[in-house]
Amino acid sequence: MSDGEQAKPRRRRGRRRGRRAAGPPAPAAEQSAANADQPAAELTPTPAKPGQNRPQRPPRRAQERLRTVHETSAGGLVIDGIDGPKESQVAALIGRIDRRGRMLWSLPKGHIEMGETAEQTAIREVAEETGIQGSVLAALGSIDYWFVTEGRRVHKTVHHYLMRFLGGELSDDDVEVTEVAWVPIGDLPARLAYADERRLAEVAGELIEKLQSDGPAALPPLPHSSPRRRPQTHSHTRNRRQEDSSGRRANGCGNGP
Repeated sequence: MSDGEQAKPRRRRGRRRGRRAAGPPAPAAEQSAANADQPAAELTPTPAKPGQNRPQRPPRRAQERLRTVHETSAGGLVIDGIDGPKESQVAALIGRIDRRGRMLWSLPKGHIEMGETAEQTAIREVAEETGIQGSVLAALGSIDYWFVTEGRRVHKTVHHYLMRFLGGELSDDDVEVTEVAWVPIGDLPARLAYADERRLAEVAGELIEKLQSDGPAALPPLPHSSPRRRPQTHSHTRNRRQEDSSGRRANGCGNGP
């Protein structure tokens, strides 16, 4: 090498360990071979896309349409001492145990049977569920509600009447009744379990005041009620529940007010 010539610097080759060359990705076969040489702990799975591995929901089955039936009942609020001062007036109520073990107080009522008018049913049901006799004075109003039982959707309408106590003694012999009681008329808002029946009790108080001030002629006339011509379905049948081995009556609980 002559003196005029300078030695070219020798380029050092850099370490390329762990560095990837630029360019298109390696074929899948080569990547699999490369991954096979790595420990299992170093392999990082590719995260799945959202919703990619979710189980498919089974198709919704068409909801079965429940058969709708209509039931009509009648009952009454029987008042003892209806002509006397309000402090001495008492009403006959029935109590039933519900599924939660609570005592629910309500007005006696029941289904209108074939050949009966609503007023006749109210008198009969009061006698069967309480053991006392009453006469119809005026209509209090009607309550309707819906419930589902035994695979049916039931629309129930109940006609209620204000009734005068005629005689008899309270009895809970009816299989669907747990207790019966005379309740002061002023305690009805707190004792009755259903709001609709509490409103009927308010109407009864107004009618009693009108009866005492203006006489029976001042009461509104009873609405027309024709005898029922066809039998109707019953959401629960009277005397269906049998007595248990101890001889004690099994308590029933009706649907709704």
